[in-house]
Amino acid sequence: MPTLHHSTLDKIDPATLYRIMVLRTDVFVFEQGIVSEPELDGRDLEPTTTLFWVEEDGEILATLRVLEDEPTLHLGRVATAAKARRRGLAGLLLEAVFEQFPGPIEISAQAYLEKWYERFGFRRIGDNYLEAGIDHLLMRR
Repeated sequence: MPTLHHSTLDKIDPATLYRIMVLRTDVFVFEQGIVSEPELDGRDLEPTTTLFWVEEDGEILATLRVLEDEPTLHLGRVATAAKARRRGLAGLLLEAVFEQFPGPIEISAQAYLEKWYERFGFRRIGDNYLEAGIDHLLMRR
């Protein structure tokens, strides 16, 4: 049974943090080929950044982070392991974020996921743009 967790970096077990970073690297660097921007960008180190993750049998299956950029929070690094997709795990993470942070929240979403994010109350703001060579759009909830 998957379990959902969230924490700031300073309270995460190092082995868990390592597994979160491996998942993000697998998805964003190896799967999506994003090499124009560093995956480890320093934002995880900010004391107000909160990481969320789903774990099952010691394996990280999905993760995301919340950046507290006043006045709006920003979601980012939403990643699900290939073998765990279509299980609703990313949706569980989003619902947990909304419970923890009930105010406005934005995401720089990959454009092909626009309809998926709309299911969770996000709406497009403006035109598409390229980020790390991938079509994105800003969305707000």
